[in-house]
Amino acid sequence: MQELQKLSEKLDTLLKKYSELQAENNRLKKTIVSHVETMEQLNHKIGDLENNMATVQLGKNVLSVNDKIGVTRQIDTVIGEIDKILATLND
Repeated sequence: MQELQKLSEKLDTLLKKYSELQAENNRLKKTIVSHVETMEQLNHKIGDLENNMATVQLGKNVLSVNDKIGVTRQIDTVIGEIDKILATLND
């Protein structure tokens, strides 16, 4: 009978730990969603700022083809880094 009581106590302990882990998991998932949303907003702002910067640069002087290629590569690099960060957050 005593063994059954010990087993019941162990089961209760495991169930309590499981519930705590589920709660923590849910909290972490919400945090990830929040961070992803923030990253998406920041990506959008970065895109807008990059467009504004490119417009200002074009207004000051006409970019050569090489300059346009360089700006495009920089933007692609920034977007690639942001995609890596988002992928890391989703893991």
